[in-house]
Amino acid sequence: MVRDMIRKIILPGIVLTFCLSGCTMIPEYSRPGAPVPVKWPDGPAYRESRLPSIHPVAADLPWRQFFTDDRLREVIVSALENNRDLRIAALNVERARAYYRIQRAELLPTVDATGSGYRERVPADLSSTGRRTTMEEYRADLGISSWEIDFFGRIRSLEKRALEEYLATEEARRSAQILLISEVANVYLTLAMDRENLQLARSTLEAQQASYNLIRRRFEVGIAPKLDLRQVQQRVDAARVDVARYTELAAQDENALNLLAGKPVPAVLLPQGLSAVTPLPDVSPGMSSEVLLLRPDILRAERLLQASNADIGAARAAFFPRISLTTAFGTASDDLSGLFKSGSDTWMFAPGITLPIFDPRIWAALRVSKAEREIALARYEGAIQTAFKEVADALATKGTVGDQITAQESLVEATAETYQLSYARYEKGSDTYLSVLDAQRSLYAAQQGLIAIRRANFANQVRLYAVLGGGGDLN
Repeated sequence: MVRDMIRKIILPGIVLTFCLSGCTMIPEYSRPGAPVPVKWPDGPAYRESRLPSIHPVAADLPWRQFFTDDRLREVIVSALENNRDLRIAALNVERARAYYRIQRAELLPTVDATGSGYRERVPADLSSTGRRTTMEEYRADLGISSWEIDFFGRIRSLEKRALEEYLATEEARRSAQILLISEVANVYLTLAMDRENLQLARSTLEAQQASYNLIRRRFEVGIAPKLDLRQVQQRVDAARVDVARYTELAAQDENALNLLAGKPVPAVLLPQGLSAVTPLPDVSPGMSSEVLLLRPDILRAERLLQASNADIGAARAAFFPRISLTTAFGTASDDLSGLFKSGSDTWMFAPGITLPIFDPRIWAALRVSKAEREIALARYEGAIQTAFKEVADALATKGTVGDQITAQESLVEATAETYQLSYARYEKGSDTYLSVLDAQRSLYAAQQGLIAIRRANFANQVRLYAVLGGGGDLN
C-alpha cells in the first residue's frame, strides 16, 4: 500500500511541479545600453588611443605577465594569500553560494521521519464509556510537511535572485583582487620613489656639507663673506630636513606594504629605487568602450540588476494562489509491540491552497521591487560612466606623460649645466655664491620632479591595466 501511495500520489505531484516550475513571472531581461560613447575620447591628450595598438588587451593579460618585476610579483603573491580584505571577499562568495543552495532547495520537498508515542489516563467522568481508561498510541511516519508547489514561479524567482547575488559576490571578489594588486603595486612604486628621493637627499646633503666646509675655511681666512657661509648653511639644513622626511616616508611606505601583503615583506623584496623596478608592458584599451562591460565591478552591478529583476517576478507571483502539500505514510498502533504488524499502516494526503483576497502589502511589495530595479539600473549605468572616466583619465595621462618625462629630463640637464657654470664663475670670483645656491636649488627640485614624473608614469600604467579589468585572473 505504501508503494501504491508513492506511485499514485506523490511522484505525479513532484513531476507536475517540475514541469510547471519552469514558468516564472520574471520580466524579460535585456542588457541596457551603455550611457557612454562607443569610442574613447579624442584630442591632443589621446593621440596614442587613436592609433591601432599591437599591445594586448588588459583583460586578456594575466597579472603575472604584466608585472614583470620578480620582487613585486612575490609581494603580490603574498598579498593574494594573506590579505584579510581579500579573504573576507572570498568568504562572502562562499556565504552567497550557501544562501543560493538554501533557496534552491526550497523547490524540493523536505522528507522527514517522525516517531511518537503517548499514554493517557482518562477519568470515568471524561471517558465516553463512563469508565476509567488508559489510552495509548504509537506512530512511525515518513512524509512531506507543508511543501509549497511552485506553480506560479515565486520560489523559482527567489532562486534566480539568489543565484544572481551569488554571481555578483564572485565578481566583487575579482574586483577586490584587482584593487588589491593595483594597491600593492602603487605602494611598492611609492616606496621606490621615496627611497630614490632619500638617496638624492643624502647625496645632496653630502655635496652641501662639502660646500659648507669649503666656504667655512674661506671665511675663516677672510676670503669668503659671512653671508656666503650662512647661505650654504641654510642649504645644508634644508637637505638634512629632506633626509629625515624621506626616511619617515619610506618607513611608512613599508608599513603600508606589510599591511597589504598580510605579513612583513622581506627586505630583499623591497625596491631600492625606481630605476631598479622592471619596466611594465603597454596594454591596449581596445577600439571600443564595450570592453568596460567585462570589468568585474560592472558585471557585479549587472548581476544585481538581474537579481532585482527576478524580485519583480516573486512580487508578481504573490498575487496568485499558493498551493502546498502535506503528506505522510507510516504505521500506528495502540501497542508498541504491534507498531510494525500487518494491517497497522496509515497514510495522510492534505493539499492546501491560499488565495490572497485583500492584502495591500503585496501591491506595495511590487512597487518596491520595481523601484529597486530602477535603483539597480541607475547604479549599473553609473558604474559604466565611472569606468569610462577612469579609463579616459588614464589614457590622457598615457598620451602626455612621455612628453613630460622628455621635458623634465631636458630641464634636469639644463639646470645641471647651469649649476656647473655658476660654480665655475664663483671659483673665478666673477659671481656671488648666491647664484650657485640658486642653481643648486633648481637642480635639486628638477631631479625630484623627474623622479615624481617617472613614478607617475609607472602608476598610470598600473592604473590603466586595472581600470581596463586586468588582474582579475586566478593564475
